[in-house]
Amino acid sequence: MNAKSFQDDLISFLAESPTPFHAVASMEKILVQQGFQPLVENQPWKLSPGKKYFLTRNQSSLIAFRLSDDNPKLKPWKMAGAHTDSPCLKVKPQGVKYEQGYLQMGVEIYGGALLAPWFDRDLSLAGRVHYADPKGNRKSCLLDFKRPIAYIPSLAIHLFREVHENRTINPQKELPPVLMRFPEGDDKIDFNTILLNEIKEQDIDQNIHTVLAHEIVCYDTQQPNLVGLNQEWLASARLDNLLSCYVILNALTASTPSSNALIICNDHEEVGSQSEVGAQGPWLQRVLERIHEDPESLSRSLADSWLISCDNAHGVHPNYPEKHDPEHRPRLNAGPAIKVNANQRYATTSHTAAKFIQVCQQLKLPYQYFVSRSDIPCGSTIGPLTAAKIGIATLDVGLPTWGMHSIREIGGTEDAWSLMKILQEIFS
Repeated sequence: MNAKSFQDDLISFLAESPTPFHAVASMEKILVQQGFQPLVENQPWKLSPGKKYFLTRNQSSLIAFRLSDDNPKLKPWKMAGAHTDSPCLKVKPQGVKYEQGYLQMGVEIYGGALLAPWFDRDLSLAGRVHYADPKGNRKSCLLDFKRPIAYIPSLAIHLFREVHENRTINPQKELPPVLMRFPEGDDKIDFNTILLNEIKEQDIDQNIHTVLAHEIVCYDTQQPNLVGLNQEWLASARLDNLLSCYVILNALTASTPSSNALIICNDHEEVGSQSEVGAQGPWLQRVLERIHEDPESLSRSLADSWLISCDNAHGVHPNYPEKHDPEHRPRLNAGPAIKVNANQRYATTSHTAAKFIQVCQQLKLPYQYFVSRSDIPCGSTIGPLTAAKIGIATLDVGLPTWGMHSIREIGGTEDAWSLMKILQEIFS
């Protein structure tokens, strides 16, 4: 793989992954193509040195690993982690409402989304649907409408002259997208019927009888694209954090099999990670316990292991440089940023930073630092959560981006390739 094919495949991956469910399905296909064998949690595992495996949970989180050729139960682990979810608008269970002759959807805000960019966009719907067939058998499918079907129109400036001085957004009132005209007197339709009809229309399952439940989100239909005069930036939805998922996946599959290596892509990071598939849950710990089979070998292995938590960093905005600490202003396409916080919002230590920097220097690849201004609180990642959960030395690193948590974010095309090569070297 070269930088150009990596970039092209990244754009395809982002376009095909409007939800964590679709992202995990895309990663599964890549892993199977690369010879990784699927594991099922409720079945016994027969693992062999030198072999490659993966498993998923809830269809929205994924672990993939490769065992060392020689005595893997006592070898340290080289791990990388990211998250599959992104801030978005999620359709409520009773998903439709009627207002002024229009059919609309009720939505909740998932995560810390920037709301203003959601207005005046061509939106579609995607997610997971659980349903029953005529015999009552419960099934599920992934669904993507793949076309613009919803819109959140702005209020014209003529009706809101103060919009530039005093704009607040009431999510209950202002965010329900419009789906279609619906004159008074027409028979009302529920959201489950809309989903049922679409599943049949796409020929996913003609035998569907009743929709039972769904997890459906809105997404922007604008495709990922290279932007800038020299096309040096990538603009896309969900760069936070599918960009990191794609980087660590390719680093694992491209590395040479000489050590224990593992990646984990958790769901629910944007809402606190406290779930069965989140970084605060026990999933990674239980997988490692099954691999090692006894507590002593796991403890010995983890004592010399380390984790690189990959989650985007705030690139310095040329219009707002004062929002960054003057000595820590990561630039796009100037290398991945090591993320440091004195209060452990990031898990980086001098030990893990030194190891990462040595690899960067060895490969002659650039790196930067991100530290928040002392008067502006920073976010966090799965890094501190995973470090505390399994007791592993951890580094937080991120690719500088603009517009984090917007419906469309921008990152540097060179940075993703650089981080992939660095992680590939670490895994090898």
